[in-house]
Amino acid sequence: MNTTNLMNTALKLAHLDSMPYDTNIIVEGENIKKVLIGIDMETPELLLAKQLGFDCVVSHHPKADSCVVDFAKVMDVQIERMVKSGVPINKAQKALKKMQASIDLGRHASNYDRVSSAARLMKMPYLNIHIPADFITEEIVQSRLDIVFNTKPKTKLQDIIEELNSWEYYIGKVAQPVIRVGSPSDYAGKIEVLMAGGTNGGVDVYKSYFEAGVGTIIAMHVPEDVKRAVAEQNIGNIIIAPHMPSDSIGLLEIVKAWREQGFEVTCMSGIVE
Repeated sequence: MNTTNLMNTALKLAHLDSMPYDTNIIVEGENIKKVLIGIDMETPELLLAKQLGFDCVVSHHPKADSCVVDFAKVMDVQIERMVKSGVPINKAQKALKKMQASIDLGRHASNYDRVSSAARLMKMPYLNIHIPADFITEEIVQSRLDIVFNTKPKTKLQDIIEELNSWEYYIGKVAQPVIRVGSPSDYAGKIEVLMAGGTNGGVDVYKSYFEAGVGTIIAMHVPEDVKRAVAEQNIGNIIIAPHMPSDSIGLLEIVKAWREQGFEVTCMSGIVE
């Protein structure tokens, strides 16, 4: 079994035909049996894997080469997501551009070779698998919320929090679901789960969703400027289903498939089982 087998399994589970910009095989490898996977896997984790006898390291967050430099391009998937929620395609594209340009400026100047060069020097097979796992997470969370709340038009934010708190993904975890904009007694309205867009789309993207009729956005994290702007707009709500447990949802589906194929997989660095 090799790195291509690992990648193809992840892509298949996410219903993708090819690797997105934030997902790639950085160092290829053959005869892989033991895999170490985590949310953030950099040089220290590569060294740990080498010391403990692993054959391959997989990072969820993009850390190397084109996954870093071209990261802003993967954000284009947010346009389709906005259109699905009722935002006109021209408005969706323009709403995303400001944040996309900002991300591109930062990533283009980053040291994209830092982790990949360490992996190559150690001859350690290394993969970045980002948006495929996020697609899986988003689909699972949206589907489960739809089943519970689609027939309940007077759902309140507290109802969503209680539902999330009952899920195996969040029970007993250090970080818990929390309301960031709105109050427990506020009506949720239309619920949209936004967990697969590369990164947060920014103030303009959130505003576009709420203007299109979305009432509550469920995300993994929200920056202060978005939180403040949504509160000032006084239309929509934001609930955060915490980052590490939510990222773990999709990743553990991939891990499960790998284990069924015969790989020995160990999780660390933010993947909470």
